[in-house]
Amino acid sequence: MKARGNFASKLGIILATAGSAVGLGNVWRFPFMAGHNGGAAFIVLYFGCILLLGIPGMVSEFIIGRHSQSNAARAYYEISGGQRRWRLVGYLGILTSTIILGFYAVVAGWCLQYLFASLMGHLSGDADYVLHYFQSFSSHPWKPVLWAVAFILITHLVIVRGVQNGIERASKLLMPLLLVLLVLIVIASCSLPGAMAGVEFLLKPDFSKVSGGVLLEALGQAFFSLSLGTACLCTYASYFSRDTNLLKSAGQIAFLDTFIAILSGLMIFPAAFSVGVEPDAGPSLIFITLPNVFQQAFGHLPLLGYVIGILFYALLVFAALTSTISMHEISTAFFAEELNLQRKKAAWIETLVCILLAIGCSLSVGAVDSLTLFGQSLMDFCDMLTAQIMLPLGAFLTSLFIGWVVDQRLVHDELTNQGTVAEGLFRAYQFSVRYIVPLCILLIFLHQFGVL
Repeated sequence: MKARGNFASKLGIILATAGSAVGLGNVWRFPFMAGHNGGAAFIVLYFGCILLLGIPGMVSEFIIGRHSQSNAARAYYEISGGQRRWRLVGYLGILTSTIILGFYAVVAGWCLQYLFASLMGHLSGDADYVLHYFQSFSSHPWKPVLWAVAFILITHLVIVRGVQNGIERASKLLMPLLLVLLVLIVIASCSLPGAMAGVEFLLKPDFSKVSGGVLLEALGQAFFSLSLGTACLCTYASYFSRDTNLLKSAGQIAFLDTFIAILSGLMIFPAAFSVGVEPDAGPSLIFITLPNVFQQAFGHLPLLGYVIGILFYALLVFAALTSTISMHEISTAFFAEELNLQRKKAAWIETLVCILLAIGCSLSVGAVDSLTLFGQSLMDFCDMLTAQIMLPLGAFLTSLFIGWVVDQRLVHDELTNQGTVAEGLFRAYQFSVRYIVPLCILLIFLHQFGVL
């Protein structure tokens, strides 16, 4: 087997792995969920879910990846002691990440196009104009396709440079830039008249809104926000050094991901409340609502509004890119090692597959209405399939695998770095991954299908 790359620094590990978790969902889902489900009360619940589900789930994938030092499929096979059926969990993660990358690239391409449109000043107009602009662009027969393909190719250029020169170097550039842009927009947003009402809406605890449904929503947000079930964490951990503190790294990554999600809320709600608009969730937030919000909020300073618009879509592009890089790497590592290919050839296989899938998903949004599966557009079907079935299933099987199948002495040694890291939390981790994590994922699964 060819020599594998490794992350060169602990900072590279944290930024690259956090980058895989930080994505568009941090901007369009977490703030809405928090604001409408009790503000700080939801955030407290979310922190609890991170401790119960997120960190143990991350550590489980870290253990599998670092111990095996190989791609996801081989990792499950080797750590199970050669039980071939467990390779299927790795295959599931690889397939899941490829499908997600295919449709995620479409939305990422929209962000890239909106960055260009912001630079050209094309997003200036009233609410009806912005709505029409998005509908016209997203249903165009070839423009969204070109932007989606462009985004995949940008991702490809990072991946072919390898782990240190590609993934790690890009993460060290993109993540600090993302944080700087986010802080700048938060400062501008919170300085607007009436902005504190938005801050209060997000951060004031309202425990009257907390219910069983809200708890399940917090569980789901913790699950999806940290990229559990995609084999991304497993793949990145295969590039960790042997002295990496897995539990500490998981905690740092979860904190950074949550911090960025809260900052996103402080960017959105103050500006929205300043102009009397209550933001919704999903793509409509960033492609329909926010362009008009920023334009109205900074209407007295047109130049500042223009700059904020550019910074906002640059932020989205960076957030999307850190996620697409991680998803691409999962299959690239698999093809390179299992087919004994050079990294560039392996990356091209994943790139071409994702381009074909992205073309289909993009066209299904409006240009070609017949591109449907089970009554849904191809894009909506891929989203539903991965989010509601494949991701929870992969994470559920992983928790059972690491909790009940893998030799617990091996799990102990990996978690404690052969006894060099304090082992006080091992029993708590073991109990969580055996009982709490599978139960949480099962609840998420049932909630998504309306059973709970």
